[in-house]
Amino acid sequence: MIQVSEIWVYPVKSLCGTAVDRAEVGPRGFTSDRRFMIVDPLRRFMTQRERPELARLVPSLAAGGLRIDAPSGDAVEVARPEGGEPVEVTIWGAAVAAVDAGDAAAAFLERHLGAAARLVWMPDGTRRPADPDDARPDDVVAFQDGFPFLLTNEASLGALNARLEAPAQMRRFRPNLVVRGAEAFAEDGWARLRVGDVTLHPRKACPRCSVVDVDPDRGVATRGVLSELARFRTIDRAARFGQNLVHDGAGWIAVGDEVTVLDA
Repeated sequence: MIQVSEIWVYPVKSLCGTAVDRAEVGPRGFTSDRRFMIVDPLRRFMTQRERPELARLVPSLAAGGLRIDAPSGDAVEVARPEGGEPVEVTIWGAAVAAVDAGDAAAAFLERHLGAAARLVWMPDGTRRPADPDDARPDDVVAFQDGFPFLLTNEASLGALNARLEAPAQMRRFRPNLVVRGAEAFAEDGWARLRVGDVTLHPRKACPRCSVVDVDPDRGVATRGVLSELARFRTIDRAARFGQNLVHDGAGWIAVGDEVTVLDA
């Protein structure tokens, strides 16, 4: 039987992920996934691609907002800035309406990044389309790169780790759903899944970038994972690992849920 073995949400894009036992699914994916994002002074999105140290900032969900902890013990509590004046931020070249989360969050980020940065939040009224090439016209996302969900497979990671000098943790691939009980890369052939209350549709194998070479514990860029992945998993000119998914409807997904392959 194929089961969900891990669920991850990322309250702030490109910060440390949070493992949870169950999560609610809404129109954009998990309701707590990537509703916050960090932007530079030009309001362009910032990620571990250029700032690997973001991996060491740990967000945790709280009623009405979140808390972010730094390795030093410094922390900031942030309320969702509901009702704030929208500002235009840029992610992957697209302009998106967001709300600034305030000066305390900005000061915290500047202390730990050594550069000016602001935290922004996506309000309920913002509609950001998912990947226009591979998603459906009505699919929407928060501040994910392009799809509501990313699914990875424990056996696929095992196949990659067998080729690496030091094994990579699944955290490097920043999945929302991790499954066990399937053969390595079986996910490449799945077309429609049922998990918990939700139907999921794999749309394309995820092209990977330099983030998979970021050590999630030290927050530094390393080498080896992406290059080895490219040696044996280059598909359509990209190193690919995991599946990008869109979904139908709302509901809940929990660790231990059976993954039923409806179409392959």
